[in-house]
Amino acid sequence: MARNPEGKVVFVEGALPGEEVAFQVLKKKASFEVGRVTAILKQSNNRQTPRCPHFGVCGGCSLQHADARTQMAAKQRWLEENLARIGKVEAETMLPIVYGEDWHYRRRARLGARFVDKKGGALVGFREKRSSYVTDMRECHVLPPEISRLIVPLRNLVQELSIRARMPQVEVAVGDNAAVLVFRHLDPLSPADEELLKAFAQRHDIHVWLQPAGPDSARPFAPAQSELYYDLPEFGVRLRFGPTDFTQVNHGVNRVLVARAVRLLDPQPGERVADLFCGLGNFSLPLARRGAQVIGFEGSAGLVERARANAAANGLVAQFEVMNLFKPDLVPFSPFPKMLIDPPREGAVEIVKSLPMGGNAGWPRRIVYVSCDPATLARDGGILVHAKGFRLSAAGVVNMFPHTAHVESIAVFDR
Repeated sequence: MARNPEGKVVFVEGALPGEEVAFQVLKKKASFEVGRVTAILKQSNNRQTPRCPHFGVCGGCSLQHADARTQMAAKQRWLEENLARIGKVEAETMLPIVYGEDWHYRRRARLGARFVDKKGGALVGFREKRSSYVTDMRECHVLPPEISRLIVPLRNLVQELSIRARMPQVEVAVGDNAAVLVFRHLDPLSPADEELLKAFAQRHDIHVWLQPAGPDSARPFAPAQSELYYDLPEFGVRLRFGPTDFTQVNHGVNRVLVARAVRLLDPQPGERVADLFCGLGNFSLPLARRGAQVIGFEGSAGLVERARANAAANGLVAQFEVMNLFKPDLVPFSPFPKMLIDPPREGAVEIVKSLPMGGNAGWPRRIVYVSCDPATLARDGGILVHAKGFRLSAAGVVNMFPHTAHVESIAVFDR
């Protein structure tokens, strides 16, 4: 962020704090402008050479030009500024940053596919920045190596299909036991197309699924029986999931995040704990393993069924209920001395508004809030602190998405 000679704020893509740059204006608004670096006149010591040859064109990463320390300092400052500016709150303690591998961490991805005759045929990759075009890419350093190596073979495969112009997307899902590619196709496959996909699956030791319509239509194709799972070894838990189910992108950081959340919530044997937006049981089952009496709430009936099956497969007792968490009614299940909230980007404003005040009905005593958007965490945290009688005991950044501007965080609220 800089100011031009007239004092207007300019957001300059590709620049780092302390640098002097030349830039091109991309967008002009009344109160700010957006620009992109064209030349670096004075370079920061924190600048590094991007590892990926597609950096700057591909929209998948935006911070590879900054070293790890600069990236994390920016993310922590962004969290603190959102808490202060939006929620008018400050954490009593800043938690140590949760780190993981910087590269090859991305176990879930949605790759675009497009047949472009002018570019020599089929393209498979992430979208370009500020564009619907598919990046002309041949490798990706944040995808697992076994998936990165498939980008060129995937391009060749799509090129050979009879419906190459009607296959817009290839979804990637990697478990601890296997990797799945889900091919979204708008027209039926020909018998020759099916043979090509089967041969591709066998040659590259990959599972191929087909998705002719929405996510619920995805089905295993080659092999005919296919499942994925990931383990949380600290808790002796194995979670099975489908390739279109929501799971955390970074499995290594997720293990550390789950352990920290359980430690911060500190569930006692027999203690009632609510896990809101529980998904397939990522936090619920580790909490149950610690002896808590867990009830998980989730808006997706399919994920609730998956969570129940995961609990049974792990020999754990946990209750899972379908609930619209944007219009929640937790009272029939209450009280809950402790709660874990892991909402989508929209946050959990209706949940925090619905919580009772202090006194005998003053549950919960502690909330651990896992957030994928510091702005909605700050908004909800402001309500908890200023209207519901909590204090923000601790907060910290979770580096779930290295080399991107995405900020995952965790916060603890106590009565």
